[in-house]
Amino acid sequence: MRLKDRVAIVTGAAQGLGEAIAHRLAREGCRAVVASDRNGEKVQHVAAAIAAEHGIQTLGLTTDVTDENQVGEMVQRTVEAFGALDIMVANAGILKAYDITEFPPAEWRAVIEVNLVGYFLCAQAAARVMVRQKRGVIIQINSKSGKKGSFRNSAYSASKFGGIGLTQSIALDLAPHGVRVNAVCPGNLLDGTLWQESLFEQYARTQGLTVEEVRRKYESQVPLGRSCTYDDVCNVVVFLASDEASYMTGQAINVTGGQEMR
Repeated sequence: MRLKDRVAIVTGAAQGLGEAIAHRLAREGCRAVVASDRNGEKVQHVAAAIAAEHGIQTLGLTTDVTDENQVGEMVQRTVEAFGALDIMVANAGILKAYDITEFPPAEWRAVIEVNLVGYFLCAQAAARVMVRQKRGVIIQINSKSGKKGSFRNSAYSASKFGGIGLTQSIALDLAPHGVRVNAVCPGNLLDGTLWQESLFEQYARTQGLTVEEVRRKYESQVPLGRSCTYDDVCNVVVFLASDEASYMTGQAINVTGGQEMR
């Protein structure tokens, strides 16, 4: 119960890592969790499942994080319903992989819009509430690709490098108000929804490998010898959101099994 009585928003929560984070925040004691996603139908089911399993209040909101008005409404509805916003987890993200010579500019911009501009808009809307409260935590789900360039994956890596710079800058802005801002940089979630439904196929196409070869390649790069799991990431998210991390801000914490150490 390290997050007892907190109110949290998780974006990109209709499935995968975002859904896992939303459930974990509820299990750690949050009194209310808002699950937000572009897929309104799925996120409503996630919110209902969290309420039923953990016995807390929830909202399932349809939100496009690239739309300033929708993000503002998401935060406003949260505060109206629950009276506060203690934790913002900016998890929504997309990935489009191409060689730089073939990358459609519209696709490149779409990745930046969701992963970087979307994070900015969520952090900005949350900060406006948290500054008034004189408390709060903003956490971006970043990536090891925010620490090191990614082969034939320039848009995603650029968006994540930018996310770390944004995290550090916002942390400086908000430190005088008692609001902490940190990022979590997971390794390869090979058994996660994004990999299973998209990335294996994309990387096989862009790297000229089979899906099985892609998996072996990425597993072989990890010193600890296994892929990242949702629990690995959720453990760090909970720590950063808790009072145990009260002296941590502006950090980008690797959860990569030793694959990235900077």
